[in-house]
Amino acid sequence: MMVYMDSKSTFTREVRTMAYQSGTPLANEFEFAVDGPWAAYWIAFLRVVTGWWFFHAGITKLIEDGLSYTYGTAYMQEMTGTALGGIPVWMGTNLAWLIEPGVPLFETLIGLALMAGVLTRFAAFGGVIFMVLFWIGNAGFGNGLVNGDFMGLLLFVTMIVLAAGRYYGLDAVIEEREFVERHPKLRYLLG
Repeated sequence: MMVYMDSKSTFTREVRTMAYQSGTPLANEFEFAVDGPWAAYWIAFLRVVTGWWFFHAGITKLIEDGLSYTYGTAYMQEMTGTALGGIPVWMGTNLAWLIEPGVPLFETLIGLALMAGVLTRFAAFGGVIFMVLFWIGNAGFGNGLVNGDFMGLLLFVTMIVLAAGRYYGLDAVIEEREFVERHPKLRYLLG
């Protein structure tokens, strides 16, 4: 009986050790032979693709409408029956001066920052704001709560949580600078 308890205790310790590895959530157990783990490549790929998605959306609006993207405010003014109620209608009417140039400009800048991996968390936070507004604003939810806007929101949150700019992005280089070393709180914007 005592031997059984010891082996069970040993087994329990081994399982706990395997389950709670505190080293890194992106373990290097499976590596690509070129220059790093698959996880790092995948995070960098997600960052660039997410950046391209937003860059393309913004630059297209800039090319077609310049800094006068009136569709956004017109759309918001017609959102009386959504989950947000009168808020988008008020915003579309009273904040047109910000929304019309802001949507294409900020989509473009967020996309560029993500593709380059610079100020990644800051840019991704801007993407979160956009996607929350899009998700709630398009609140028909005919296909449930999980729709394309929600999936975009999850991509931006992933960029923040995993500090995606540190994987083959300029944030990794910027974080090594003396200025960032003296001001470590800047790392909350980088990464």
